[in-house]
Amino acid sequence: MHVIYQADNLFDAHLVKHALEAAGIPAFVFGEQLLGGMGELPLFGVLRVCVPDLARPEAEQIVAGLDLGGAPDDPIFDGDESAGLSPA
Repeated sequence: MHVIYQADNLFDAHLVKHALEAAGIPAFVFGEQLLGGMGELPLFGVLRVCVPDLARPEAEQIVAGLDLGGAPDDPIFDGDESAGLSPA
């Protein structure tokens, strides 16, 4: 088994798992049972999506295509005219 994605939350972990399964790649979420183990404290780094070693190259392409990256650094950028603000 190979860790193909380390998730920050359960939603992302299952999103990746379902995308891989839709492509015919068996995927497993490990660490899901540990989320309640620390009570109300967040537990980071325990959710991992794993695939068989032979499916790794195809799985990496699928995960890269999901665009699970964070939000842009600057929420308002020069090309964004949808904010409804006009320059002063």
